[in-house]
Amino acid sequence: MKLIITGATGFIGWVLVERLRKQSHSLVLLSRKPLSQQNTSREKWLTWEPGMGGAWEGAIDGADGIIHLAGEPIAAKRWTKAQKEKLRTSRIDTTGSLVNAVAKARVKPRFMISSSAVGYYGSRGDETLTEESPPGNDFLSRLCVEWEDEARKAEGHGVRLALLRTGIVLGKGKGALAKMVPPFKMFLGGRLGSGRQWMPWIHIDDEVGLIHFLMENENARGAFNATAPNPVTMSEFSSALGKALNRPAWAPVPASVLTLLLGEMAEMLLAGQRALPSSAEQLGFRFKYKNVANALASLEL
Repeated sequence: MKLIITGATGFIGWVLVERLRKQSHSLVLLSRKPLSQQNTSREKWLTWEPGMGGAWEGAIDGADGIIHLAGEPIAAKRWTKAQKEKLRTSRIDTTGSLVNAVAKARVKPRFMISSSAVGYYGSRGDETLTEESPPGNDFLSRLCVEWEDEARKAEGHGVRLALLRTGIVLGKGKGALAKMVPPFKMFLGGRLGSGRQWMPWIHIDDEVGLIHFLMENENARGAFNATAPNPVTMSEFSSALGKALNRPAWAPVPASVLTLLLGEMAEMLLAGQRALPSSAEQLGFRFKYKNVANALASLEL
């Protein structure tokens, strides 16, 4: 396939690109800072600036699919008014630009896989959440709803759309574990808040595997929770991480401290989602890692 990929330099994107490189796909990677020195006959980096035209728009014409992973990292900085707007524009504007390019293309892509997040559901306590569950009403929920609504405009151009509501992705030295592992190694690890909140996790191999599955499955339409079939509470995850590192999980961080340090962003850590991957499993996707202890052990932390 000829594939257009945004967010290729991010955690998930880089692992996905490495996998696709080993196959016979032709990749066009869109980045604000393209790695032009890596251009080959099967891989091309193009500069793109959402809201502005350029050569990247022409690459959409005749592409088989788009995998849209770009977006300012949610936990990169404290959620000031300016940062919240950056989180929003980095998702909404980029998605809108891709859809506009699709509208201009003479030969439309067959599919588009667009990122979203389990933050779509908001804080729901112990409620079991599937793709049919309604959205929440906090900042992340509203952001995800607007993000997905922008992506859905691609369907109006005959493009098959899959929305990837991703949970916390587990990978060695990257993502959430990059911040969680160091305190544990210094014997300062523990649960966040009460520990009763649910943690919707997924192993990086399953995240990338699901994207590949959605690429190839013509019946893959609509929202998909990119979360392992067995979510755990924060306390359970902290215990499993401690065991994987051979360290105790005895130093909890109170909710009040998190709120003081992170402000509104603390809500994301204190209010989890018990999200299940119903749509993916119904289509036949098989998770490699269903148990969090096995997932952590595989990473050799």
